[in-house]
Amino acid sequence: MIQQTEFTLQPRRRGCHLVTGEILRHLPQLPEQGILNLFVKHTSCGLAINENADPDVRHDLDKILNRFAPENEPYYLHTLEGSDDMPAHAKSVVTGVSLTIPITAGRLNLGRWQGIYLCEFRDEATPRTIVATVIGD
Repeated sequence: MIQQTEFTLQPRRRGCHLVTGEILRHLPQLPEQGILNLFVKHTSCGLAINENADPDVRHDLDKILNRFAPENEPYYLHTLEGSDDMPAHAKSVVTGVSLTIPITAGRLNLGRWQGIYLCEFRDEATPRTIVATVIGD
């Protein structure tokens, strides 16, 4: 069985945001076992799995990513869409735009302290579209 759904996450400000619950609300009933693939259809944000308990982790990751790809570097050629756009593309390459998560006993088989992040790299919040593909028995 393969099921696919496309949905939009609410707009968020720049930063790493825990979106596990919002994603779960949009998914079809999960099979007993299988795989969930999440794909974000944008080039200036990313998806990640990380700490779901301490919000300081999300804050610190955002600061690390901003140091990794700072704004207004003189060597950037792609600057017409704003000073945060080229760094957003670089951060998206690093975080990635898709995740694969095992499904066990009808639930996402994440670790106890793991959650799904939407990493928003632009200052202007825009809705982000996710394609969720469930493969299972």
